[in-house]
Amino acid sequence: MTTVTMIVNGQSVSKDVEDRTLLVDLLRNDLRLTGTHVGCDTSQCGACVVHVNGDAVKSCTMFAVEAEGANVATIEGQAAADGTLNRIQQAFQDHHGLQCGFCTPGMVMSASALLKENPKPTEVEIRDYLEGNICRCTGYHNIVKAIFAASGQDVSAIAAE
Repeated sequence: MTTVTMIVNGQSVSKDVEDRTLLVDLLRNDLRLTGTHVGCDTSQCGACVVHVNGDAVKSCTMFAVEAEGANVATIEGQAAADGTLNRIQQAFQDHHGLQCGFCTPGMVMSASALLKENPKPTEVEIRDYLEGNICRCTGYHNIVKAIFAASGQDVSAIAAE
């Protein structure tokens, strides 16, 4: 067992974990942050995306011990303390960028990383960035519209599907 200490959503956390424990398992099973989903176990779907030191990572492919000393942000840490949704979450709600909701946390976390890197992405850039995130319900049109809106751009520029 190895003791891992990190900041998760602004709170210091220390846990004893087996060296083979994945970050997603630490978050879901030990810390009960179940918004980070496991959809494939092979890094294909993006449902497990979290931020580690500001970078979007698929937590199903990262060992918890690799996050030692890191600042980790999950979907649970995105809304304000009073429950007010952040601009990306609100845009997903406003533009119906979710259906079953399973992929949504990973999509929101990926969108957040994209908008940090590129505050005004084009539709093509959004679609390219989301290539590692799979949605089995909505297609991607409303998700793209939501991210476009969260960037402050006029969604009427997004072509209808």
